[in-house]
Amino acid sequence: MSGTTSGGAGAVEPVLDEESGAASVPSPRGRLRGAASALRWVTAAVVFAVAGTTTAYGIGRLDRGDLPGLAAEADGLWEFPRLSSPPLPSGSPAPFADKDRPGAHHADPRALVLPAPKGAVEDRALRGSDGWAATEDFLAEYVEPDRAALGQLLVDSGLRHVTARGWTTEDGTRTRVYLLHFGTAAVVDDLFHRHMAGLDTPAHRVRGAERAVSDQELPDTTGIEEIRRAVYDEPRPYGREHVRQGYLSAGDVLAVVLQSREGTVGTVPFLQTLALQSQLLT
Repeated sequence: MSGTTSGGAGAVEPVLDEESGAASVPSPRGRLRGAASALRWVTAAVVFAVAGTTTAYGIGRLDRGDLPGLAAEADGLWEFPRLSSPPLPSGSPAPFADKDRPGAHHADPRALVLPAPKGAVEDRALRGSDGWAATEDFLAEYVEPDRAALGQLLVDSGLRHVTARGWTTEDGTRTRVYLLHFGTAAVVDDLFHRHMAGLDTPAHRVRGAERAVSDQELPDTTGIEEIRRAVYDEPRPYGREHVRQGYLSAGDVLAVVLQSREGTVGTVPFLQTLALQSQLLT
């Protein structure tokens, strides 16, 4: 049994294992070179993983180029505008192809943040001045005394910039995406593993979700080996809102994704947001 992707040049045919249901891509580089095909795999990965019909349904890292926004092909998926990887300065390599500075993002950090999906109301204040968000806006997501401790940690770690986007969709889901840019990938790796992504709970408490636990059963739909991910969910009973948290260690960038909603935050849009933001950071 096999599944196929379509989408013109660059499309490849994944092979579906009949016993496990896992998909692999028979490519010399193990990558999906077709951008449209890759994002269709993101869609399929999210839907199949949430439905519990597969356990290893990942996609490879895209080559730099256009990333067409996902169509709303299944319940819960958001439709994003056409996405494209930001241009690199002349002669600069992609972040995970840089042998001299592994994990270094040479593109403008302001162009690396996932934009709001179609139909959402954007929180324009979160963009900050000239596209740079204030560190205080990010820290405001956390409760005291965690906020002060995290603020000092960012200073000690040499935080360079914060970029952010926020939006609210029609169903009331509020999303905030923060990218924290540091000097080296080693700094981010240490920050992620030692000071942010706790094994059972996040190291710092987010407002509205002072109780949070690791959601280890939530599948990784990106299949991007260079990016480390930690996700957390608020256990029931929820507070005023249900809150999900995601942390991504991507070279010299630490990404923080927060989603909250009265009622329940959907699993599909949360996974979709993490997957697409991960793609933009490769």
